[in-house]
Amino acid sequence: MHERRVRSTLESGVPEVIVMMKTAVGWHVELEFKEDDQHTRAVAVVRLPDGSEIRAHGRATRHHTDANQPRVGEEIAGARALNDLAMQLLSKAHTEIDEASGRTSQPIHL
Repeated sequence: MHERRVRSTLESGVPEVIVMMKTAVGWHVELEFKEDDQHTRAVAVVRLPDGSEIRAHGRATRHHTDANQPRVGEEIAGARALNDLAMQLLSKAHTEIDEASGRTSQPIHL
């Protein structure tokens, strides 16, 4: 995390206020694919600043009458893996909110 100080002074003569803002550096998501003639499997991995790693999976199966289009299988399997990753991140955030607040809150949904 990087810290940035923002200073502001009001025209009414109120003393200067310093606001501390924290910004995340960024996340990198990796997608890997394994394919055969009928199936595509995707794995999405993100490593978070807290040291945790979340791994998610997605699959696509080509109907035997469809043309063999590996890119389409990757798009479907990749999208499903990213959706799984999003749901796991929401669940992690929900758990952390509950732990910090000491109460049970409503689940976070997409």
